[in-house]
Amino acid sequence: MEKIAVAIIAFALVLIVLVLIRGDEDTWICHNNQWIKHGQPRAPMPSTPCGESQPVAETDIIVDAPLPNQKTLSPIIIIGKARGTWYFEASFPIRLLDPIGNEITSSHAEAKGEWMTENFVPFKTELIFNVSATTTAELILQNDNPSGLPEYDKQIKIPLILIPDGDNIVVNIYFNNSELDPEFSCSKVFAVKRSILKTPAVARATMEELLKGATASEERNGYITNINQGVKIQKLIIENKIAKIDFNEQLESQMGGSCRVIAIRSQITETLKQFPTVNDVIISINGRTEDILQP
Repeated sequence: MEKIAVAIIAFALVLIVLVLIRGDEDTWICHNNQWIKHGQPRAPMPSTPCGESQPVAETDIIVDAPLPNQKTLSPIIIIGKARGTWYFEASFPIRLLDPIGNEITSSHAEAKGEWMTENFVPFKTELIFNVSATTTAELILQNDNPSGLPEYDKQIKIPLILIPDGDNIVVNIYFNNSELDPEFSCSKVFAVKRSILKTPAVARATMEELLKGATASEERNGYITNINQGVKIQKLIIENKIAKIDFNEQLESQMGGSCRVIAIRSQITETLKQFPTVNDVIISINGRTEDILQP
């Protein structure tokens, strides 16, 4: 029995040595995202994808906008947060691919805070594209991988529907922002992009967008409006580079302190002054310009 046990052990050692010597002689190798036969592997070709990025844990990156399958015009506003490990030098790459995988455009998302952390860091960027017809596309957000090793690549894919902007234009809407201006300097406002239908009355259409307030995703990123709900534009005239805009009484309903008054004026003024035909803005309520928007 002892001789048999010794023989078995010796045979096993020989097999191990042969395996070590042959290495991966007979196996399947992943090369350029394709499985290639090496030698004469006994196992069938793997059914798992070859060379794809690691699956992304839901806690690695959270995208607030755009939503999956959202219809979008250029530019795409991309807002969310990712853990600091997703960034390198405070940014990570973004790509937009057409239905057959060709790149439409690409950019980088910039961290809106200290990125050298394992905590979530907000990001925001805009991706400008140009398509001649409505088409599906895939938005890909990739971790920045300075090692260059594919096993450390991660990505998240968001399907989108791209719409040509032939009938639309992109305008700026100005809000206060509690994250970009944490001390809240009252008059400091920040632009978000909105797409509206082309119209001769573009200034009024833009102001109507302002009165809608911030969207849910914008609010999550600190954007706030100080303008009351239910405010209506009664008249808007632009003459000699002066915009005269008249609102109903809801604009000054339940006014707070002077800071809020300044914030409201700034939102209205900056939204209108984006147009080259406007240098100054006169605000009125039911025709009154004196003693309005008092704290």
